[in-house]
Amino acid sequence: MKRPAKPARTKTAPPMPGVALRAEAAQTLARIAFDGVSLRAALASTQARLPDPRDRALLAANVFAASRWWLRLSAALDRLMEKPLPPKAREIRALLVLGCAQVAVLDMPDYAVVAASVEAARTLGQPQFAGLVNAVLRRFVRERAALEAQLDADAVTRHAHPRWLIGAIARDWPDAADAILAANNREAPLTLRVNRRRTTREELLAQFAQADVEAIAHETLADAIVLAQSTDVTRLPGYADGAFSVQDGSAQAVADALDVRDGQRVLDACAAPGGKASHLLERADVQLVALDSDESRLVRVRENFARLGVQGDVGNVSGGAVTICAGDAADPRAWWDGRAFDRILVDAPCSATGIVRRQPDIKLHRRAADIAALAQAQGRILDALWPLLAPGGRLLYATCSILREENEAVLAGFLAAHDDARALPLDARFGHVAGVGRQRLPGEGGMDGFYYGLLEKIA
Repeated sequence: MKRPAKPARTKTAPPMPGVALRAEAAQTLARIAFDGVSLRAALASTQARLPDPRDRALLAANVFAASRWWLRLSAALDRLMEKPLPPKAREIRALLVLGCAQVAVLDMPDYAVVAASVEAARTLGQPQFAGLVNAVLRRFVRERAALEAQLDADAVTRHAHPRWLIGAIARDWPDAADAILAANNREAPLTLRVNRRRTTREELLAQFAQADVEAIAHETLADAIVLAQSTDVTRLPGYADGAFSVQDGSAQAVADALDVRDGQRVLDACAAPGGKASHLLERADVQLVALDSDESRLVRVRENFARLGVQGDVGNVSGGAVTICAGDAADPRAWWDGRAFDRILVDAPCSATGIVRRQPDIKLHRRAADIAALAQAQGRILDALWPLLAPGGRLLYATCSILREENEAVLAGFLAAHDDARALPLDARFGHVAGVGRQRLPGEGGMDGFYYGLLEKIA
């Protein structure tokens, strides 16, 4: 593979965080790197304590940069320290990675980064490491060029990806591997989905223009708007009225592939947090069942439905325009009422290897051994839900993975075992041909990596 460019930097460096906020960022980063807490959960927990939205945004920018480049910058520290830090100093290691990211990725002034990081070590209750923080970060600044050459010599530290994932991407997408790895290390654009039941894309763009918010209509997606810069969407015109949601273009394309029609009975089998389900409800008057295995995650589904103005009932499947219920998609006996569905969306649990740019902690938490288990679970869900589909009905199998084992291999195995199933073609809007489906790769068209496979039950 070709040698990639240096770590991607933000277009405009965020302002320098204060000492207290830097300490919060280090604690958050330590939870992600050492406790296995997801970036999303760790960040939300810390941000809840910050009343100022500017501090929340600044915290996010720093934690994302450090998580994205952890595997590179943590390895740089190993070359700079004579002996490893003790286990109790994990927040100090996180603080050092954060400082390196602020210098190398976020382009913050190195002298200010060093000084604030030293004070943050004291704020973290570990003043005994203040001198070490000062020495290591100063050495990083002095020796950065030589360090980068050393780090570029190994694929893991060059790309800041685990070796197993680099190998899997090179195996599955040899001609696109460099582009995928580079896209994974770039910030994703902020894409919105217009709620057709509340407004039009033209009207919303006009409101944004009046508010000096730079945005454009997406070229191929009918409901998508792309913002020029990330922002607090809750402060945009129309948010409180449910005029739009935040949703990547690849996820929006699900509604195009499933093509729901008025009067159909539809199942979203893995619905939380409700983005795709609400999009289907915005597209057509359907009887929709929003199912998820985690009752706590359904709270978010209800909140989204309420803001967007779609009707939801809580409880078992028993009529109504929309029903939200908890249940295992692989075991319909506990929740299915026996009435067939015209459309089924299986947005299957997966490795999330197509959305690394949005969830860089995947590079720290996902393991090679996870993939086979995920593929087996995906196959079980398909087998369990297929009997629920009416003859002539359609099932869309979708993942945010780019690994063939989870995508085309799962569908190939399913089709081989089900004589009453056939694949329907999807056009080039959905990405590259991948088995019977289509695969969009990360960054293509400004969108996330996503797989789509459309099946029809033979009548």
